[in-house]
Amino acid sequence: MTVFDYGKIPNYEDLPGIPARVTAVHKERYGIVCEHGETFARLKTREYYVDGEVFPTTGDYVMINYVDNGDSQILSTLPRRTYFSRRDPDKGRGEQAVAANFDYVFILQSLNLDFNPKRLERYLTLTWQSGAVPVVVLTKADLVLDYTDYLAQIERVAAGVDVRVVSARTGYGMDTLNGYLAPGNTIVLLGSSGVGKSSLVNALAGEEVMAAGEIREDDSKGRHTTTHRQLLRLSSGVMIIDTPGMRELGMWGVTDGLEEAFSDVEQYLGKCRFRDCRHESEPGCAIRQAIEAGELDAARWESYRNLQSEAKYADDKQALLLQKQQWHKGIQKIKKMNKKKIW
Repeated sequence: MTVFDYGKIPNYEDLPGIPARVTAVHKERYGIVCEHGETFARLKTREYYVDGEVFPTTGDYVMINYVDNGDSQILSTLPRRTYFSRRDPDKGRGEQAVAANFDYVFILQSLNLDFNPKRLERYLTLTWQSGAVPVVVLTKADLVLDYTDYLAQIERVAAGVDVRVVSARTGYGMDTLNGYLAPGNTIVLLGSSGVGKSSLVNALAGEEVMAAGEIREDDSKGRHTTTHRQLLRLSSGVMIIDTPGMRELGMWGVTDGLEEAFSDVEQYLGKCRFRDCRHESEPGCAIRQAIEAGELDAARWESYRNLQSEAKYADDKQALLLQKQQWHKGIQKIKKMNKKKIW
C-alpha cells in the first residue's frame, strides 16, 4: 500500500525526501503513511522551529526522511488544497489548521433533538471558507416517519446544497452517498457528539472501524468517541477525517464563507441609499426593504449579523492580545532598565 493510495498528492518531484500523508497528530509526534506503510514521524527542528515551515495537521501531505526502525523525520509541508483552521489554543494567537486536503464536508445532523438550523448555518460558513464542497447528511432516518419539515428548514438556510437522508442502522439512503465516495476522495465529518459519525463510518466501511458512543435518552446527546484528529482509509480507497476538535472551530477569517453561505443576504449589501448604513432605521436601507417585502428572512439577517460580529470579535481579540503582549514586553524592558540603574 503506497502513499498514492492516500489521496491527491501535490507535485513533490523537486523536493528532498519521499512523500507521506499525516494520519494523526499526537502533540509532537505524527502518525503518517508512506510507501513503506504506516509509521510515526517528528518534525525536523530547523525547518519548522527556525525557518518557519508550516506545521502539518491531519490530512496534510509532507516530505520525510524515512527511518526504518524509528520515527521518521518530517522535512516540509506540501501546499494545501483545502483546510479548516482555528486560533491556536496553545499560543492564544495565530492560525492553527485542524484538517487539510479534503474534497467534501459531510455536515451531519440527526433527525432527533440534535437537529439545529443555526448550527447548520455555522457549519456551512466554515465549510465554504475551507474551500471544500458541503453536503448535508441527515442521520438516523429510522427515528422519524416523515422528514419533509426538516428538508424545508434546510432549504431555507442551505439552498442549493446537496442533502442526503440516511440511516446507518437500517441502511436507508446509504447508496445516495456513493457519488462522493470515489477512491482517492477525502471527506471530513462535521457534527456534534451523538450525531452518528462513528456509526456512519462503520456503515460506509462495512465493518467496525470506529467505536460508537451511547446516546443519553433525555437530551439525545452523546459522548465523543474520537479522542484525537485522525484520518482513516476505508477498503474502498475513500479517506475519512474525524476529529473532536471540529466543534471548537470559531468564526475567524470567514469572509468568503459568509458570502457563500449567506448569498441571499449578501445580494442586498452595498445597495442601501447611504454607504455607511447600519441597517437599523436609516431611510433607503436595502436590507430592511427586502425584509419588509418578504424577499429576505429576518432570521437569516440576524444569523448573518451574529456570525459576522463573532468573526469581528475574534479578529479584534487577536489584535488586543498582541497589543497586551507588546505592553507586557515594554513593562519588562522598563523594569530591567531600572534595575540596572539601581545597581
